[in-house]
Amino acid sequence: MAKLTTTELIDAFKELSLIELSEFVKAFEETFEVTAAAPVAVAAPAGAGGAAEAEVEEEKDSFDVVLEAAGEKKIQVIKEVRVLTSLGLKEAKDVVDAAPKAVLEGVTKEAAEKAKATLEAAGATVTLK
Repeated sequence: MAKLTTTELIDAFKELSLIELSEFVKAFEETFEVTAAAPVAVAAPAGAGGAAEAEVEEEKDSFDVVLEAAGEKKIQVIKEVRVLTSLGLKEAKDVVDAAPKAVLEGVTKEAAEKAKATLEAAGATVTLK
């Protein structure tokens, strides 16, 4: 399957109805165990921004998985990063080389803990934020 460019993806989304787009977002969230609702809180109007940020801090329902160090088994860590993120080999290697670096952002607690366990089993040092 050929990889689509960002422009091609945007053009494909423009052809979808709102219902089809909504169904896509739900399927995307389920497939990658993420939620599209997290960035909405950040985009709140300036007046409500402080209150929205306070609520996010209290709830803490989304986590970032941060790779602190690859350890001795760098190749295995790169493989696990590829599995977790669906990145290509070069992109995954760049993430590992750039440690400390976020591997996953805005994921559920369960998904974050699973990713952390997987990366630690491969020899990496990982933190959840």
